[in-house]
Amino acid sequence: VQLQASGGGLVQAGGSLRLSCKASGFIFRFNAMAWYRQAPGKQRELVGTITSGGSANYTDSVKGRFTISRDYARNTMYLQVNSLKPEDTAVYYCQRVSSSDWGQGTQVTVSS
Repeated sequence: VQLQASGGGLVQAGGSLRLSCKASGFIFRFNAMAWYRQAPGKQRELVGTITSGGSANYTDSVKGRFTISRDYARNTMYLQVNSLKPEDTAVYYCQRVSSSDWGQGTQVTVSS
């Protein structure tokens, strides 16, 4: 199993990014997926999940700003992050739900 996250970067507050998580080694369309993030000095927290059918749920702090989607043809999950705030600065990870499969993380840094 491989989960390759990408798309992070340095943006100003109010900016946007699209993170990607390319999956391989398992049947992507049958699996729920998740995005987590870990800010410096803090525990890893759940950002949101998306079911195998494409329904997404989000933690309250990102509702209305973040959108999770998935492309079954590309075996890829996305995280569109809009209206970024400095407190969104973190390493963002993707995960196959109910497994120990994690991506390597991609850094998002938001400057004020």
